[in-house]
Amino acid sequence: MRENRPGEQDAQQEPEQVETGPQAPADDADGSEAAPDGPHAPELVIVTGMSGAGRSTAAKIFEDLGWYVVDNLAPTLIAPMVDLVMRESRSTDRLAFVVDVRGRAFFDTLRSTLDELDSAGLNHRIVFLESDDDVLVRRYEGVRRPHPLQGEGRVTDGIERERELLRELRGEADLVIDTSARNVHELRTAIESAFGDSDDVPLRATVMSFGFKYGLPVDADLVADVRFLPNPHWVPELRPRTGQDPEVSGYVLSQHGAKEFLDRYAEVLNIVTEGYRREGKRYMTLAIGCTGGKHRSVAMSEQIAARLSAEGVDTVVVHRDMGRE
Repeated sequence: MRENRPGEQDAQQEPEQVETGPQAPADDADGSEAAPDGPHAPELVIVTGMSGAGRSTAAKIFEDLGWYVVDNLAPTLIAPMVDLVMRESRSTDRLAFVVDVRGRAFFDTLRSTLDELDSAGLNHRIVFLESDDDVLVRRYEGVRRPHPLQGEGRVTDGIERERELLRELRGEADLVIDTSARNVHELRTAIESAFGDSDDVPLRATVMSFGFKYGLPVDADLVADVRFLPNPHWVPELRPRTGQDPEVSGYVLSQHGAKEFLDRYAEVLNIVTEGYRREGKRYMTLAIGCTGGKHRSVAMSEQIAARLSAEGVDTVVVHRDMGRE
């Protein structure tokens, strides 16, 4: 059975009506209300990104994590909605809003809305869902639906217009998730890693191995190149194995410069993680690359992840290209 891809539901769905989530409970018996900028100020997430990249799937995942999710709400209504929810329910302290180009006429107001949230002392984070152009085209062709911005042109025209529209917002995103090669379960893992029980862990990291020949990960915050190490691919008995194999890992780590790189890179990451914590950033994605993403990058990613975990960083390891030929 074929695995569903995160963006397929997005491409299938008609423009949706606003979902207001579960019914909020009434005010306390004494009539008191929780002001948004008071002690019960909510945790806010804006979910956006490319059409077909998996926003609707992400919304369902946030709901499963206990977030109050509102889909396709005009940006100008976000601040009033936050105020309304907090006045109606003290227990609703995590809100996610899905914003996309279906609200065409309202999208330009998103910038002023985010500024308004900042002025009110309401911290927010932006999650941007990304995907390669060719993947988005296949998803739209698979469901035989037009891109919302293509007009009389092609799907690729709509994708190009949307990228331009979202360029600045993508640059401001706190977390970028590339769904090109992720199925629904892998997208869930990425979101759960960043937002599940977020109050318990100050910083989360994803360490991703990859192969340069398959392209750079677009959602990486930091990229390191370990192609300076000898390639186990040229050792016949190691070629069919991966960097998770103890013999391959031992071979990689025994090479000149491997330990020195790990030690120095760990020092750099200590500086970065301390800065991220000071700035309130809760997650980061580190990409470690070699030629094919099977041997060196896998072994080194496992080592880097272990060192981060030892420093108190909640760490997930993803091997993007390990299964490719």
